[in-house]
Parts: sequence; structure tokens; C-alpha cells
Amino acid sequence: MLRRFLAIGVLAGSVAMLVFAGWYLVGGGNDVTDCDVPVPAALEPRVVATHPHDPEAYTQGLLVAGDGALWESTGLRGQSDLRRVDVDTGEVLESRSLEADLFGEGLTEDADGELLQLTWTSGAALRWNRDPLEPAGEFTYDGEGWGITTLDDGFHAMSDGSSTISYRSPSDFSVVGSTEVRRDGGSASDLNELEWDGERLWANRYQSDEILRIDLDCGVVDAVLDASALTAMASGEASVAGLERDFEGRDVLNGIAWLGEEDPEHYYVTGKRWPVLYEVTFEQA
Repeated sequence: MLRRFLAIGVLAGSVAMLVFAGWYLVGGGNDVTDCDVPVPAALEPRVVATHPHDPEAYTQGLLVAGDGALWESTGLRGQSDLRRVDVDTGEVLESRSLEADLFGEGLTEDADGELLQLTWTSGAALRWNRDPLEPAGEFTYDGEGWGITTLDDGFHAMSDGSSTISYRSPSDFSVVGSTEVRRDGGSASDLNELEWDGERLWANRYQSDEILRIDLDCGVVDAVLDASALTAMASGEASVAGLERDFEGRDVLNGIAWLGEEDPEHYYVTGKRWPVLYEVTFEQA
């Protein structure tokens, strides 16, 4: 990303965009023109623990906040909500329903601890105070909202189901730049739920068992995690519980949450209407 963001900031005369560009210049890496498109490394999940998960939660966003609390954004019109969840029991500790015409999507925490929840086609990014859990306003945007995460500098990375990652200002949610993500020489489409772990961006690829690791300095997929084993395990759990699920269609893998610096190798992974939440590490296949 690097030099092109600096150019964008200068042309627009935007201080925020210049700051964003500077973060990547300081952060290191090469200009995208100097980057190769690698053959992605193959990764697989190693299950560390299995936790209960609400089997009716249509998971769209998953987040471990700075204080360690697990938050979840669920979708479907008339059923969408924002909820805080007890990891050990799967119990919903508190929740707020969205208006019936809104379809909840990705979820992140901003630098001030406020939660930001996307909506699919309504162009609204809902802002939430956490204590108490109550609306704090909203930002607006054009197009669809799928996944969102917050980078180290406080700017947000957002997906819309394409191969594009847009970068948005934390102050007004305006677009300050974008990256077209490449994979094996082509585009990496269907980018959905996003998670930043301080080094790399992780992305669910919609309606697949893949979680992509993206090098934002170069805009390339440098690793692909095959999570099909998790889907198979979740399918078995659903069968035991007598739940009818479509793991190849509606009820797909979706939801990644990094546990944070206290446990930097661990992630929570789940799916739409899955009865389980997996705590995993990502290992070489």
C-alpha cells in the first residue's frame, strides 16, 4: 500500500489520509510494485478448546474486545442483533436488537472502545457504547457492508464481498484508500468477515471453508487456511443435537476473532447457526 497512499493524501489535502499513509511508510514493507504474488502457504486449524455457541445465531461478526469480552453481530432481517456472550457457556449476557429492516454484518472495536457494527445493504455503520450497551449514533457509507476490523493506527479495514479492502477514517468513516487483494496471480474475491491480529489481515472467503491470510503491505494472499475439518466437526455436533443445517450453503463458516496480545496465537472461529465455537491455533499443514 505505502507510496500510493501518500500520493492520495497529498492530492486530497487530507491530514487523516496523510497520517494513514505515514503509518504504512513507517510500518515497513515494499511498494506493491516490488511485491511478488506468492504461492500461498497451506495452513490448518488445531483445535485447542470447544465452546458452546447459540445454534440460532446467524454469525456475521465476531470480536474479542480489549477487555477480553466476546461480542457477536448476527444477521437476517428481523433477527439481527449485537450481543455479549459468555464464552464458557454460550449464554447471551446482554444484547440489543437491530431495527427490523437492518441486516447485521461485521463488527469491530474502535480505538476508544466503542463498537462499530456494519449493515449489509442499508449503508449504516452502527456505533455502540458498551457500558451500558446503547446506541451512540451511526456513520454512513455507499455500497454493501460485509466485514470490518480495526488496524493498529485506528483506521478501519472493510470488505464488501469483492476483492477490495477499503480503508476508512475513524473520525467520519470516509474512504481514505483501498487495496485490491490478489491471489495466485488473480483476484481474491468473496472477502467477508475480517480480523486484524497486529501483523496480518485474516478474511473468511464467503461460502467456502477457507480463511485467507492477507499481507496488506503487498495486497496479496500469502497463506490459505483450510477449515473444512471444523465444518465437518460442526456438522457432527449439529447432527447429535438434532439440528438440520446446510453447511454447504446458508450455514457456512463465518466469524474470526483474535484473542489478543495475552494469547496471540489463539483465535475463535465459528459459523452461521453453528452449535459450537472453536478456539484454535493456525498451523502449517
